[in-house]
Amino acid sequence: MKQKLIIISGSPCVGKTTVAERLFDSLSNSAYLDGDWCWCVNPFSITDPRLRNGDKNMSFILSMYLNSVFDYVIFSSVVVMYKTIRETVINDITAKDFDIIGITLSCSEETLRARHKKRGDKGEVSFHWLHLPPYPGDVVINTDGKTVRQTVEIIKALIERTNG
Repeated sequence: MKQKLIIISGSPCVGKTTVAERLFDSLSNSAYLDGDWCWCVNPFSITDPRLRNGDKNMSFILSMYLNSVFDYVIFSSVVVMYKTIRETVINDITAKDFDIIGITLSCSEETLRARHKKRGDKGEVSFHWLHLPPYPGDVVINTDGKTVRQTVEIIKALIERTNG
């Protein structure tokens, strides 16, 4: 079986971190990187050129996990919704011969608003990220009405299909 880099992207509050953590817990010989850890800055602006250093950190950590021969490397991040950022991160990974499974989580504005409120985020909910097109080739999973467990099971079924 080839190693799998499982990329989970989507809007803030869509459930990336929760789903990725549960997926990580359910897969043996796995590693997990929340890309938010690599560019946690204040103020945050996607156009701040200093954030590209965070992209390099993501590539480095993903390289270390893949080169450490984990079967599954789970990577969640908002910024990899952008094609140029995702491709830069992937192209800078030093590991070779692994499969990439790209997933974009989505939901309705109503669901996002409810999750934003439940999380206790300050400020108004933004739908900007929710309406970005998914990365080309990503499997889009609408999480409306689904439990975290159900979403994880859908992802695990995708992983199994790539193993066959």
